[in-house]
Amino acid sequence: MPSPLQEPGLETTPGDRLAQGARSFRSASAAGGSSPFLRPENMVHQMMPTNINPAPRASSNNSVMKRLLARLAMVCIVGTLAACTSAPLRPPVPPSVQVPLPGMRAAPADLDRVAALVQPRSRWVPAAWSDLPGFAEDSLFEAWNAWIRSCERPVPVQAKLCSEVRRNSIADPQEQRDWLQERMQPYRVESLQGESAGLLTGYFEPVLEASRVLAPGFTVPLYQAPAQLAQRKPWFSRKEIDTLPEAQAALQGRVIGYLADPVDALILQTQGSGRLRLEQPDGTSRWVRLAFAGSNEHPFRSAGRWLLDQGLVKDASWAGIKAWLANNPQRQQELLWSNPRVVFFREERIDGNDAVWGPRGAQGVALTPGRSIAVDPGSIPYGTPVWLASQGTQVQLQKLVLAQDTGQAITGAVRADYFTGWGPQAADLAGRLRQPLQMWVLWPK
Repeated sequence: MPSPLQEPGLETTPGDRLAQGARSFRSASAAGGSSPFLRPENMVHQMMPTNINPAPRASSNNSVMKRLLARLAMVCIVGTLAACTSAPLRPPVPPSVQVPLPGMRAAPADLDRVAALVQPRSRWVPAAWSDLPGFAEDSLFEAWNAWIRSCERPVPVQAKLCSEVRRNSIADPQEQRDWLQERMQPYRVESLQGESAGLLTGYFEPVLEASRVLAPGFTVPLYQAPAQLAQRKPWFSRKEIDTLPEAQAALQGRVIGYLADPVDALILQTQGSGRLRLEQPDGTSRWVRLAFAGSNEHPFRSAGRWLLDQGLVKDASWAGIKAWLANNPQRQQELLWSNPRVVFFREERIDGNDAVWGPRGAQGVALTPGRSIAVDPGSIPYGTPVWLASQGTQVQLQKLVLAQDTGQAITGAVRADYFTGWGPQAADLAGRLRQPLQMWVLWPK
């Protein structure tokens, strides 16, 4: 806790205070005043009644006069010493004053008057800006691009701010910080039971080679959603799709392309989207994006967790899973069928602008690497700015992000999936990221 503030210029050393007393003494002498030196103006001066009998002789009168002068001199000396040794009067100082960090305003005195907000799966508790770790250091302009994307499809409560968000996209970081503190109120996200600690994981956009047609080395199909998907819930499981003629007939003509590795297909379905360099029958190739188009409505089961629960691996990353399968090819179907959930895709072209953005999330806007998260929409609505803090072995995060996506495994009040981008480094981080999390939503005042 910072110590109470002190008014500048009021602290004096003993030598300073003696010099001040001497100057005051000289000033009072020059003024020719008859009052005791250095007496404050608001000091009450009381006269003590003295009973003196008349003296019959002049010598007696002189004796009385000498005693009176001696007493008066004593009063002057005591008053002067008291003034010299007393500390100067200071204005009252509050018992506790919190010093704001550079670039951060002090917490409002009436924070306790801001009501908590309750969502279906979370509770938001009012917080001070100083509660947000690293708020004064974040490069906010990186998050501003993601925020502008959210303004393409804003929820009503956020829509009223979008014109200001766009204007502030060219502001410097301090101006953006000032605007946030002026227009937004931070709330700490908690579970309905009051727990503020949660879990952060990561996801990415796979980049894979594929063939438009069945070809040597490319035999693992990726499907569009079947026409009858809505007629049966849940639809066929992964094992049933591989083994039942009825399920295979329903997917006839729905193949988008073929991959070489069944684990890559599992990765693509787990992430929900990906980029393919798709080779065409004429030998040419083009980049396409596969976007989420639906699922068979079966629960997600982690292949890595299946291996860990049986004690088969210690490394449950995608690289670890592939390594285990390379040594145990006879158990491939057993591993794949451990996750009954199958995701269907929609093909989208990738032009020059799309290549620098991620896939569209559940909010319907393109994701920004390092600045988009998937959340439980029952805890945090889509499009909400979120301050994220997570310290762990993989990454240290204290930054502004936008809630723009969700996933079947992303459930709970303090739960987020961090979009790491695309490429090998993004894949490696996403596969290993699993560490504690705290979140604060920034909500319009």
